[in-house]
Amino acid sequence: MSSNPLLCTEISPECPIEYTVYGYRPNLFVNGFFAIFFGICIGVHIWLGIRFRTKGYTIALTIGCLALVLGYLGRIGIYLQPFNAIPFQVQVCCLIIAPAFNSAAIYLMLRHIVWLFGPEWSLLKPKQYTVVFITADLISLILQGTGGGLAATAANDDKDQVNLGNNVMMAGIAFQVVTLSVFAIFTVLFLVRRVRALRSKPLSGSALEAWQSMKFRWFLSGLIVAFMAIFIRCVYRIAEMRGGWGNSLMKEQIPFIILEGCMLFIATSAQTILHPENSSGMWTEVTELPILPK
Repeated sequence: MSSNPLLCTEISPECPIEYTVYGYRPNLFVNGFFAIFFGICIGVHIWLGIRFRTKGYTIALTIGCLALVLGYLGRIGIYLQPFNAIPFQVQVCCLIIAPAFNSAAIYLMLRHIVWLFGPEWSLLKPKQYTVVFITADLISLILQGTGGGLAATAANDDKDQVNLGNNVMMAGIAFQVVTLSVFAIFTVLFLVRRVRALRSKPLSGSALEAWQSMKFRWFLSGLIVAFMAIFIRCVYRIAEMRGGWGNSLMKEQIPFIILEGCMLFIATSAQTILHPENSSGMWTEVTELPILPK
C-alpha cells in the first residue's frame, strides 16, 4: 500500500478503496436509479406547477429534486473516479441541502390548511407560518451549504477546515430538526384546538367538503409521510457526521442508501403522487389563488 493516500489517483493495490473518505465505491445501479427518479420528478413538478398554479410548492420541490440529481450524479462520479475531489464536492454540497427544499414545500402547506379550517384556532396567523418556518429553513440551508462548502473545498491535509465544515453542517441539520419539531408541535396544537371546538363550531362549507374528500385526506397523508421521512433522514445525518469525516458510520453504504436515499425517495414520491392539486380546488374560497404564497 502507498504510505501517502493523498498521492492516490486511482484504485490499485497501493491505493485501495479504503483510502477514500467513504471507504467504499458507491453502488452504480442505486445512485443511477435515484438520479433518474429525481430527474423525472423535476419534469413532473414543472408540469403540475404550470397546470395547477402551485407556484411556491413547485419551485421548492423542483430545486430540491435538481439538487438531488446533481448529488447522485456526483456519487456516480465517485464510483468512476474514487479519488477525484470534484464529484465528492458536488455530492457533499448538493445532497446536504436538498431536503431543506422538501421541508419548505411542507411548511407552505400549513398556511393554507389553517386558512381552510379556521385561523382562530391557530397560535400563529396563516401568513406567519410562511415567514417563520421558511426563514428558519433558509437559516438551516445557509448553515448546511456553508458547512458543505467548507468541508468539500478543504485541502486534503487541512483537517481543521474539514472539521469546521462538518460542525457547521451538523449545526444546520440540527437546526432543521428543531424547526421540523416546532412545526410538528404547532400543527398538532392547531389540530387539537380545532377538534375540541367542533361541538361549538362544526366544520362547514369548504372545510367540511375538504375533510369529507378522500383526495384531501390522501394529500394530508402524503404530507405526514414526507415529514416523517425527512425527519428520519436528518437524524441519521447528524449521527453520521457526529464522528467526523471517515468515521465508521460514514463508511457504511447500506445505512446511507436506506436512511438518506430511500427516505428522500419516499418523501419526494409522497409530495409528487399526493400533490396538492388533488384538493386545491376546494381551497379557492379561502385562499383566492390556491397554494400560491402571498
